[in-house]
Amino acid sequence: MERYIPEVKSQLRSRIIEVPQAIYKATGIKILGTRIKSLLFSTDVAIIKNTNANSIIAVYPFTPQLSITQAILEVAPVPVFVGVGGGLTTGKRSVDIALQAELMGAYGVVVNAPTAPEVISKMYNRIDIPIIATVVSECDNYKAKLDAGARILNVSGGAKTAQIVRKIRDEYGKELPIIATGGPTEKSILTTIEAGANSITYTPPCTADIFAEVMNKYREDKEQK
Repeated sequence: MERYIPEVKSQLRSRIIEVPQAIYKATGIKILGTRIKSLLFSTDVAIIKNTNANSIIAVYPFTPQLSITQAILEVAPVPVFVGVGGGLTTGKRSVDIALQAELMGAYGVVVNAPTAPEVISKMYNRIDIPIIATVVSECDNYKAKLDAGARILNVSGGAKTAQIVRKIRDEYGKELPIIATGGPTEKSILTTIEAGANSITYTPPCTADIFAEVMNKYREDKEQK
């Protein structure tokens, strides 16, 4: 029998970004005592402040900057996993950024797909929070990243994500924590979970799209008066 979950809402904060219901089918990953099933993929502080996601994964296509990390950590009401480079920004600089992120309160650090195992090893010996290694292809040497100290894999393989997740799960069994992108639909999310993903990243609509809907509603209300 399905359990009933009472819900309490706020009039002023009713317009929040809710993650798809299918994500709750995932087992989740317990990180530093907190069980995480959903990760919101965003660096928009307004969206980060108004979501029901269990956590935030703040990765962006620029060199990591501590001012951005600090801003997100100050706003986020949930655990944050921050990008610390590994592609253009790598080596000692990436390790130093990871340490600063830990001292600022991040729950974990995310390294990009090109990150060398040597960098992950140095990072592992320097920080205490988990290192999340991004995997974008079946050809990615994720074994070397895990051997170097990555504790969690973050699979982002586009249309092949579920296929990559299944391959990794078959190789490593149920013990390895896997985060994966779920895709745009409930069906694609469930497929990724069934393939073996423990937690799902969700990309929310951008602020401009949300605002467009709000403005349309304002116009409709005006026209009806």
